[in-house]
Amino acid sequence: MNIDKFKHQHTQIFDCINTLRQHSLSGIIENARDIARTVVSMSSMIKLHLSVEDKVLYPALRSSKSETIARLGNQYQEDMKAIAQSYEEFARKWNTATNVAKDPEGFRTEANTVLKRLHTRIRQEDQNFYPAIEAI
Repeated sequence: MNIDKFKHQHTQIFDCINTLRQHSLSGIIENARDIARTVVSMSSMIKLHLSVEDKVLYPALRSSKSETIARLGNQYQEDMKAIAQSYEEFARKWNTATNVAKDPEGFRTEANTVLKRLHTRIRQEDQNFYPAIEAI
């Protein structure tokens, strides 16, 4: 299975996380508009990524001849549900410049928690999950 598109989407999501980090370090209130735009942009990427995973990747893994890969796919899909839900809540809250500027420390705290969790998950996929898929 070719998963190059998934890897590319991970790179795009990492780029957005880094952009948010840079804007935050430069001043959350001063960059509230750019932060909100990046959150919206990143949300679109994440929704597309998750949708394709759910409609293409995970079903293909479930029908794999490898029981290990099928189990691993199910585990990764289940684990992602809570991460996706927390990101969706984060994105709904911080998708406008007004909300970001109104509570810069709240944004910083939630971004640190939610984006760290997302970053860790993507790294796990890149380092463990995708190599296992490519090996079959």
